[in-house]
Order: sequence, then structure tokens, then C-alpha cells
Amino acid sequence: MLNGYKYKFNDMFSNFAYYNPVKILFGKGQISVLPKQIPADARILLTYGGGSIFKNGVYDQVIKALKGYTIIEFGGIEANPYFETLMKAVELGRSEKVDFILAVGGGSVLDGSKFIAAAIPFEGGDEWTNIVLNKTKYSKALALGSVLTLPATGSEMNPVAVISKMDTHEKRGMSNPLLFPKFSVLDPETTFSLPEKQVANGLADAFTHVMEQYLTYPVNAEIQDRFAESIMKTLIETAPKTIQNPEDYESRANFMWAATVALNGWINLGTPTDWATHQIGHELTAFHGIDHARTLAVVLPHLLSFKKEDKKGKLIQYARRVWDLSGSDDELAEAAIQKTIEFYETLGLPTRASHYGIDQESILKIKDRFAKRGMKFGEHADIGPDEVEKILQMSIA
Repeated sequence: MLNGYKYKFNDMFSNFAYYNPVKILFGKGQISVLPKQIPADARILLTYGGGSIFKNGVYDQVIKALKGYTIIEFGGIEANPYFETLMKAVELGRSEKVDFILAVGGGSVLDGSKFIAAAIPFEGGDEWTNIVLNKTKYSKALALGSVLTLPATGSEMNPVAVISKMDTHEKRGMSNPLLFPKFSVLDPETTFSLPEKQVANGLADAFTHVMEQYLTYPVNAEIQDRFAESIMKTLIETAPKTIQNPEDYESRANFMWAATVALNGWINLGTPTDWATHQIGHELTAFHGIDHARTLAVVLPHLLSFKKEDKKGKLIQYARRVWDLSGSDDELAEAAIQKTIEFYETLGLPTRASHYGIDQESILKIKDRFAKRGMKFGEHADIGPDEVEKILQMSIA
């Protein structure tokens, strides 16, 4: 994310270094290879969410594959993982002297497990401030692997996590190279039993991840742009197929891989990124409990309208290359925003905050939080409290 550096229009893309050590094990039956990835003497903390892995058979597959290992289980990690819940897992992990974490579930389980991996060996106390808010540059974390069951966040191939704090209604991001998973198992068949709402959320989340990195302004980074455009086109084309036919392996495989590469660092190398939609969306979740993906659908179209002139170059490119539209520049920019709205709504995601009962009082609370943090977001670091208020007002109009 950019903070404090304002890119100039028409900059060439910047120097970059790329590092991603995650081993991906993709395809049918890959859970069976877990013993080849985890040391035989490991004491494993097995983390999961609300219990869907028991219904779809994934838990049984994992336990069968890990026969003979020492396994300590921790379930109940929420869809927006709470710090308070995760600290219970940290205490369990410390008392049981675990040295490996296996996250089985969606991005929230994996995000929570990244925090757990960092917190168990940490001795400085106040884990919220030191680890989540990154006050301390910790130097140790437990080894972590994942079995992904819900494509959405891309957490399976990056070192980023988002953690919520119940008592302060906060939702904050954290990142550290120590938190790259050692491996991630991606078997599309584990997603066949997902409810349609979760699939729709996952598609919208992945799509918005791409938009946050792509829809800024042109810097002549053709490879990155073409990667991003291909991911978006794949999600657009795959969405109706995978929703209508949950056990269509090819569609579900394309969805799963698209969600992973949407946020593994490929598409933003040396380019400006936005992330204001996520920052605003996090506050809608923190204060109102709205699903993460649904907050993105509420914010992004209105942010694009608010910043249309600044983003016009990329809006035009997006309209032509992703949606195959034609027309004048002004027509293309407006049509690109409308197509984005239609995509979210086709998935069943409302694109207005008023749908969730958000009003001016709620907006002012969010504005106040941005003001207290003193941070600005967007590719030009020019979206602050006043801009957040205007974007959200557009969403309730």
C-alpha cells in the first residue's frame, strides 16, 4: 500500500524486487501429500473455522494424511478473525509447545493463523500493538502451511493478514515476510460444497483485489496490466459458470487460481496501487459487521466515480480491454464504472451502503476514525477523512 508518497502522472513503472517462497500444491488429491511438507516430529496446531471442514470431508482427509503426527486442534476462528479468539489459540500453542501451524479453511482462518504464528514465540506482550499494529519488528514466527477451502483473499500466497479487535471495533492489516506460508494446498474439489453466498463473496473479493492494484493510472507496465486484465476477465467469465455448477471442476479451478494470483504480488510490481476501498471497507465491517467482500462492492464503484478524472486513463483502458467496450473517452470511463456495478450486483452484492442501514451518523464515525489515525490512502495518498465522507455519502444517496 502507498502512504506518504505521491506518484506523478505518467511515471514509468519503478524498480522492484520480487520474492515469493510459497510452494503451491494445486489439484485433486493434494491433501494426501501433507506428510511430505511437514517434518515428521512436528507438533502441529491445526486451526480451522466454524466446522464446515467436518461436513465436506476435508477434516477427515487432513487427519488421515497426518496419521502419526502430534496434532493439537483449535477451531472457531471467525470470518473476520478476532484478536481475542486468536489469543486463546496463542495460549494453547504456547502451553502445548507447538512448532508448526496448519490452517485449514478460508482466508480468515489463514489470516488468523499468521497472527498466531507470529504471536506464539513473541515475548514482548501487548500482541495487538506490537504484532498487528507492527510496533515491534519481531524476528521469529512459527512455520505455517495451509489447506485452502475458500478462494477469495489470496492469503495462501502472501504474507499479509487482517485482524479484528472486538472491544475497540477495529480491523487492521499486518504483514511480515516471516508470514509467507511454507506451502498451500489448493484442491478445487474442497470448494464444491461452499454456499453460493460465500462463492459470490470470494469472486467479488478477488476481483476487487485486482482493481485496487490495477485501476490507478497508466505507467506503461504492460505485463502487469495484461496479467491483471486476464485475471479480471477470467473471474467475469467464470463467475456464472461456477455459481450455477458448483462441481464443475474446471470452472472452480480457474476461480481458485485466479483468486490466488490476484494477490500474490505479481500484478503490482513497480506500479502504483490504491487500497483506499479496502481501508474504508474495513471500517464498515468493524462498525457494522458487513461481510468484507460486500463492503468492497459498496465502496469501490463510488470511489471510482469520485476519482473518475484522476483514474480516467485506466478506466478507459479497463473498459476497452476487460469489457470490450467502445465509445468516447467520457463514455468509456462512465461505462467502466457501470459495468463494475453490474458485475457486483450480478453476484448478488448490493453496491449501496444504504442497503445495510448506513447513514450519515455512521459515516461521521468512520470519518473520525480516519482523522484520528492521520493517514491518507489511494495511489496519490490524497484520500483522507473528508474524501472518505464524500465517497460514503455517494453510496447512501
